[in-house]
Amino acid sequence: MTRDRHATQDLPPETRDGPSPDARPHFRLGVICILCSAFSFALMGMFVRLADLHGDTLPAIQKSFFRNLIAFLIAAALFIRRTDGSRITMPRQGWPVLIARAAFGTLGIFANFYALSHIPIGNAAMLNKLSPFFVVVFSGLWLGEKIRMRQLLAVIGAFIGALFVIKPTFEIRTILPELVGFSSGLFAGAAYTCVRKLGILKVDARLIILFFSGFSCLASVPFILFDYHPMTPAQIWILIGAGAAAAGGQFGITAAYRAAPPRDIAVFDYTNILFAALLGYLVFNQKADLYSWIGFAIILTMAFRMRR
Repeated sequence: MTRDRHATQDLPPETRDGPSPDARPHFRLGVICILCSAFSFALMGMFVRLADLHGDTLPAIQKSFFRNLIAFLIAAALFIRRTDGSRITMPRQGWPVLIARAAFGTLGIFANFYALSHIPIGNAAMLNKLSPFFVVVFSGLWLGEKIRMRQLLAVIGAFIGALFVIKPTFEIRTILPELVGFSSGLFAGAAYTCVRKLGILKVDARLIILFFSGFSCLASVPFILFDYHPMTPAQIWILIGAGAAAAGGQFGITAAYRAAPPRDIAVFDYTNILFAALLGYLVFNQKADLYSWIGFAIILTMAFRMRR
């Protein structure tokens, strides 16, 4: 979580449809934008980890508050300054789904930030990218959508790849951060499935974004009040940088999906894993082991196969 991307995650890549690249002249622009977005989210992960090197180790929830607050301010500005004159309404049956989307998304962000603080950021990014596979599972369970055999095999393959990244052991201290990273992908997948349901109910995306951002901020407050860790000026600026990088990622991927069909360019979003691994090596001297690279390769292969 989670790593959460708001506007870009309103409809997960694997659930969108669109014309082929040849039918859209802005395909290259879409690829450039989604690459910029992937790099921005990798920067966010770097900042989250970097904050602990300039003062006391900060709780993941305290870090996520800054990311969510900046996202909320941006979402509120866009919500207030909408110029199309549309009236935003919410069907009664949409409220439970909206709350579930916000709750799952918030848990995904908390889990992702915890993982980013305790395991190599490339591993955290990879485990968070399991979310599309969970979308397939939850869409079948909750929305009654048919799961094709190709998708089912891709999900099974992705979970096998995740085992290589997690490297299960009997030491809870060693495996816990990896399992939390795995859960960030699970919670994110659940949140995206809720967003898909909200799309079916014709709930305005701006309301979804604003509600989620506000919910995430409020959910962080009790934890911060009871377990606030004083921050150095450097940590404050680093976390502001994390929020700004996350916002840049959101705008980049939104622009990408406006320029080209998501189903044709979404797979390029997995470059976030490569960017995160590169930054982890350059900034923190983090080196993925052989098993992690095997897991990366398996999950990426399954992602390509599921989108064919």
